[in-house]
Amino acid sequence: MGKLSVVGVIPARLASDRLPGKVLLTLDGKAMLHHVYDAARTCPLLDDLMIATDADEVRDYCARHAIPVRMTSAAHTSGTDRVREVMEHIPADVYVNIQGDEPLVEAEHLRLLIELFTRRAVSGSAADSPEEVRVSTLMTPLKHADAGNPNVVKVVTDLRGRALYFSRSPIPFRRNADSPLHTFKPLGFYAYRREALRKFGELAPTGLEQTERLEQLRFLVHGIPIHVAETSLDTVGVDTREDWEEFTRRWRERFPARASLHPRGGSDS
Repeated sequence: MGKLSVVGVIPARLASDRLPGKVLLTLDGKAMLHHVYDAARTCPLLDDLMIATDADEVRDYCARHAIPVRMTSAAHTSGTDRVREVMEHIPADVYVNIQGDEPLVEAEHLRLLIELFTRRAVSGSAADSPEEVRVSTLMTPLKHADAGNPNVVKVVTDLRGRALYFSRSPIPFRRNADSPLHTFKPLGFYAYRREALRKFGELAPTGLEQTERLEQLRFLVHGIPIHVAETSLDTVGVDTREDWEEFTRRWRERFPARASLHPRGGSDS
């Protein structure tokens, strides 16, 4: 198999329901989307990387900081739709959706996502071949305290590493409280082959997707498998002010000498 061409896209919108303007919240002089971009560009498997937005404020921030950016339609309802629009203009084999509210992304996350398309998983005969992988994501162990939190999505997989279902409810239901089964949550990173991403845009949202408000269910309902790699590297998906504070705490632990938090504002807002 020859080398795949891979484009990374960071969807970034301002109109977040629970934390409006979150991608421009600033820590140590950089907006959250800037932290995402700086981390993602350390992954050597990405041939190209850019922000995709519909907001002039985001475009202007990127222009001031020499971050590649593409304007996309304001009509998009999901990050996947925004990545798909980029696909129509920039050819590649695989597109990586690196959500702009995942500031603790690491190059290792992206490597795991992309390598599912290029080599068989270590699990051997139980794994699908790389050619069969059309969509990939990551999962990490779920903390017990998050099991009932609807803001934390859960995932269960089959023996071949493919997602069976994603839900905001606790899955699986623990009727056997003594079961040793581990539970997992997906992380906010997805990669798609070009044809799978195109197909996503051709399919109408389904009842399950609309009920759970989880766009990845559109793939599963229409029979497009999502392959899942496990990682111990957890992140903080920033959906609320509490999430932002948790990211700030972890960032301070990693870089204790850096300046204190500046709330959104100033020259970087």
